[in-house]
Amino acid sequence: MITIVDLLAFRNPYLLTGCMDTTGTASVGRPYSQAGERSIVDSAGRRHLISLRDVSHDQLDYMVNRATGYAEGMLADQPLRDRIIGIYFGLTSTRTRTAFTTAAIRLGGHAITYGPNDLQVNTGESMSDTGKVLARMLDALVVRILGGQDNLLALAAQDRMSVVNAMSLDEHPTQALADVTTMRRTFGRIDGLRVLYMGEGNSTATALCFALAKYSDVELYVRTPAGYGLSDQARSAAEGTATGARIEERHDMLHLPEHVDVIYTTRWQTTGTTKRDANWRNIFGPFRVDRSILDRFPSAVFMHDLPAHRGEEVESAVIDGPSSIVFDQAANKLYSAMAALEWCVAAYEGQR
Repeated sequence: MITIVDLLAFRNPYLLTGCMDTTGTASVGRPYSQAGERSIVDSAGRRHLISLRDVSHDQLDYMVNRATGYAEGMLADQPLRDRIIGIYFGLTSTRTRTAFTTAAIRLGGHAITYGPNDLQVNTGESMSDTGKVLARMLDALVVRILGGQDNLLALAAQDRMSVVNAMSLDEHPTQALADVTTMRRTFGRIDGLRVLYMGEGNSTATALCFALAKYSDVELYVRTPAGYGLSDQARSAAEGTATGARIEERHDMLHLPEHVDVIYTTRWQTTGTTKRDANWRNIFGPFRVDRSILDRFPSAVFMHDLPAHRGEEVESAVIDGPSSIVFDQAANKLYSAMAALEWCVAAYEGQR
């Protein structure tokens, strides 16, 4: 069992810190930013949202509050008026691509969408060159790629265009922003929540870990199959961002807490990846969210980032039952996308 308790806060959001691997050597470019690389703010004041590892509690909470405001119709301004937002998705997407395209338009901007075969990166042009070219035409680029954070950092190596990570191999920060927004709208708070995550320690789990670690008295219970848990680097980064949160990972379903507010799972077959074990479904079987889990925690809500495979990671009776808030969660992807674009591009003076 791996337990991280009462961890120190990451207090300086503009200090780009490195992550140490098991040899004591700073990681280079991935999965999390190294000192000197641009993952938050550049010399022109342009913000990037590449990893929640590098976002402070106040910055994350600002975006959550803005997302909640947009969702509840309290904000009607158009901070992206006449701004041009590129939407580049090298992988499939239903919710995230639609959310960011709609968000750009609703905020007064214009969206240009690129599919997996539209840019010259397919013919060998570097991410760095691509970023420098697009930065002279776009105000922001929302990106989903199969690669790691180093590709996003290469796109961000310019001072004209914001880069937003809409899912990479390492992390899905805008999903976590939607998730904590959903929790805020459901419970009226994030501090003090008890969350049980079941399934693979994938990019969604990593981002959720980073996000919840920034709130006080949160307990996150991560239950993952052996060999499919959170990466050592993800746990190391979480140690640097937690603010009194408790994060516990086990590779079995033993010793569950007495109470949880949220039960969360994701699709077992993560987009763009394969499992090394031929019998991986048998290995994942004990981590399925079924009726017995809800019976154990009858007051908990059920969350899933979708798409869902009913009968694999979750039973139909759970995801289609009264405890499920998955479609409200999906709707919050739009409002969180609006908040992320506003935070990155509009750079409100009070949040500098």
